[in-house]
Amino acid sequence: MLRVLDLTVVVDGKVILEDINLEINPGETHVLFGPNGSGKSTLLGTLIGFNRYKVVNGRIFFKGEDITHLSVYERARRGLGLLFQRPPTIRGLTMRDMINICSQGRGDVEQFAARLNFERFLDREVNHGFSGGELKRSELVQLLAQDPDLVLLDEPESGVDIESIALIGRAINKLLQRDLPDGENRRPLKKKREERQKAGLVITHTGHILNYVNADVGHVLFEGRLSCHGNPRELFTCIQKLGYGECVRCVV
Repeated sequence: MLRVLDLTVVVDGKVILEDINLEINPGETHVLFGPNGSGKSTLLGTLIGFNRYKVVNGRIFFKGEDITHLSVYERARRGLGLLFQRPPTIRGLTMRDMINICSQGRGDVEQFAARLNFERFLDREVNHGFSGGELKRSELVQLLAQDPDLVLLDEPESGVDIESIALIGRAINKLLQRDLPDGENRRPLKKKREERQKAGLVITHTGHILNYVNADVGHVLFEGRLSCHGNPRELFTCIQKLGYGECVRCVV
């Protein structure tokens, strides 16, 4: 689904990411841990194609195609979707119209909104005056409508209360065609990894999202480099006990 080869990225003349190699197969969900300022959001911004992130070395392949120099809209049309950590407000455009644009006629706007209890926001301007949880739900409704093949999620649990995290977790699992973690009240989607086609890359700083979203592989991004890989929960336990500096020295 996604292959990143020897990727080096510069922002405002400073190297932020260096020699990044990453591979995500169809049906897999990967989690990316890292301290603030380590380059996590830069990686997602580079994958989606934001202009401020300059690729000076390496390649990005999506479903076998080199997309390194494609525009944002071209990547979105090919099946890449992004949940912003801090999404912009768009005055003059209603949520109803935004969701309709994202869906391209593939579904009913009211039905998409109902999945996240979002119907009462449909005639409000995009993200205007929304709380933290409402912003995340706004983003997820748009992603459900877009139905991307690879979902990039930038700290989906940040600024969200406990009740909203559970709702957001269910929506993410719906996007990724996954069951909910053990212990959740759920209706299993009954899809094994080899049967799923959707893939995801989730950034988390707190690790709370792991209580609501099952993940297959974890990575630690530290000082601009992918430093170690392994079981997401084991990695997070290591980080909690030792901190990032010590954790990246461990073999996982």
